[in-house]
Amino acid sequence: MPGVLAEARWPEAGDGAPPPLPGFVHSTFHPLAAAVAERCLTRRYGERPAPPQVCCAVVLGSVAGDRPSAEHVRAAVDAGGRIGPLFFFQSVSNSVAGHIAARWGLHGPVVCLSTTEDLRADATAAAELLLYDGDADEALLVLIEQASDGTPTGAVAVLMGGGTGS
Repeated sequence: MPGVLAEARWPEAGDGAPPPLPGFVHSTFHPLAAAVAERCLTRRYGERPAPPQVCCAVVLGSVAGDRPSAEHVRAAVDAGGRIGPLFFFQSVSNSVAGHIAARWGLHGPVVCLSTTEDLRADATAAAELLLYDGDADEALLVLIEQASDGTPTGAVAVLMGGGTGS
């Protein structure tokens, strides 16, 4: 059974809004995912990149995804407006998961999932399967939700692997 190697939340004491993320606009979804992942991975590895010998998967889970961006695109299309090109890039959750993997030099699989059941349990099960099958040595879970008005309600990142917790 894999152990928890590092864990982080956003917000933690003293946190405000997550820092902007170049290439991502309009919503805090992607900056929040990247900030909590950065915090978790830094707790495990210190500075970027992760050690090259570690194959680490990224599992991003969210029930509703990036609500503000989806609503913005819907409203613009309904009004006959134009959609900025960055919205096409960020319209899928794996864009930020791939950003996290590239930034940290993670070379494992990238999985994005949504569920109406227990998001953490389902994401953990997906990560455990990747570890069990040998697709990765470690797995970074990033779980994020936003309120229906688009305000961030928080995110958690958990790095799993090894079964030793060290």
